[in-house]
Amino acid sequence: MSETEYRLVLLRHGETAWSAAHKHTGRTDVPLTSLGERQARAARGLLAGLRLHRPLALTSPRQRAVRTAALAGLADARIDDDLVEWDYGDYEGLTTPEIQRTAPRWTVFTGDVPGGESAAAVSARADRVLDAVAPALRERDVVLVGHGHFSRVLIARWNEFDVREGRRFFMSTAGVSVLGHDHQARSTLAHNLVPTLEDDR
Repeated sequence: MSETEYRLVLLRHGETAWSAAHKHTGRTDVPLTSLGERQARAARGLLAGLRLHRPLALTSPRQRAVRTAALAGLADARIDDDLVEWDYGDYEGLTTPEIQRTAPRWTVFTGDVPGGESAAAVSARADRVLDAVAPALRERDVVLVGHGHFSRVLIARWNEFDVREGRRFFMSTAGVSVLGHDHQARSTLAHNLVPTLEDDR
């Protein structure tokens, strides 16, 4: 298998009470809901269907990601602090409509984040993650278990887009995206694959 055939797989954590309420959840370490745990278990079947080659699994340190990794069958996932979610600063715990009351038309991808991470800082962190896994991708598939917005940033940067283009890659809770190559060019091979709960084991 050539180096361009190995895949970078992104798995977003399962549902939390805050994600269900559409609250921006960065530093706050909330657990999975019972549905989130079922989603994470169902992701095991989805990942198995990808027939990953000797996968190296890395996870955000937040409990919602660590638990998702374990339930999805990635028991040996290593913690990578760079996989944490975007730091929302003063907007932590708020929904987009609540933020837009004082910052009309705001989104995390297009607006400022007071007290939190800038788009440039998040972009640099995503690039650091991608650079760090590059050697492993020459030999095996890699799975990154993390969060909605930061996973979207990773997709944008993998595809050599500006970080703000992450707004075009919505990810569901427990959604899976598969990044790889097509004719030696970085590409998105599959996006937002959502496990069905019938796969729950």
